[in-house]
Amino acid sequence: MFTGLIQCVGRVQGNPQPLQAGGQRLQIDLSGWSYQPHLGASIAVNGCCLTVAAVSGEIASFDVIRQTLDLTTLGSLTSNDAVNLEHATTPETLLGGHLVQGHVDTVGEVEFLNQSSEACRCRIQFDRRYEALLVPQGSVAVDGVSLTVADLGEGWFEVALIPTTLVETTFGQYAAGDGVNLEWDVIAKMVERQMAARAGN
Repeated sequence: MFTGLIQCVGRVQGNPQPLQAGGQRLQIDLSGWSYQPHLGASIAVNGCCLTVAAVSGEIASFDVIRQTLDLTTLGSLTSNDAVNLEHATTPETLLGGHLVQGHVDTVGEVEFLNQSSEACRCRIQFDRRYEALLVPQGSVAVDGVSLTVADLGEGWFEVALIPTTLVETTFGQYAAGDGVNLEWDVIAKMVERQMAARAGN
């Protein structure tokens, strides 16, 4: 489990290498991160929970299966791409964001990122079949970043970004058309599942 509070922006080290069954080995430079991962540790990479497969100095390697590559943006990563990183929580972790599982539900698309002297807004388009899982002022994880829904329409939502988020995550690099990993609030998903199950009885 994670909180959606990004701890470091890492860089993809070299192009991902192919693995059996269509997977890839992803290597990420963790330079500047005080956290020292161990084999088997869970790290959210752009919101995707991955397991550390190897560590060499400040380079951590992850084996990403084909399904993850198909359902997230990880399959499009190339050398030197920036990625949001967060290690798994512990029982003592302060939950300053919201409960994030690292299980990406769908990929959205940045419609615009508007910055002004007063505010910064990012609008993200998504598949309308997920609309019931979003509410105004509710929580959403975008590339692993815990954010609050500032506005909501048909097939899109907006988040308001503070300067710290633009500097300390990958949000400052987004442009129209970029794909982003989306994870809906786990409580909303549970409620929807229970309501659907009851309606089927």
